[in-house]
Amino acid sequence: MAEAPRKSGSAQQREAVIPNKEGLHFRPIMQFVEAAARYQSRVTVHCQGRQADARSPMELLMLVATQGTTVRLIAEGDDAGEVMDTLTALIESGFGEE
Repeated sequence: MAEAPRKSGSAQQREAVIPNKEGLHFRPIMQFVEAAARYQSRVTVHCQGRQADARSPMELLMLVATQGTTVRLIAEGDDAGEVMDTLTALIESGFGEE
């Protein structure tokens, strides 16, 4: 479940739990990358001491975010709130998977 955004200048961060049985694998990663690319804000995803650019499929794959893993999203930019809403909703929806 997403936390309320915390503002620090133009940066916001939220946490979400990966609900998918297969975790963050290639198909959801591509949905995530495409959604992040629609915004100007820079988004990084933090997971168990690792971080990835939200627009880099390979970096996201290297996070090895399995089911139940908590990820922290940090967005910096003018549309940070909007991109956070979109990306956390995508994660919480399970990327449309059962």
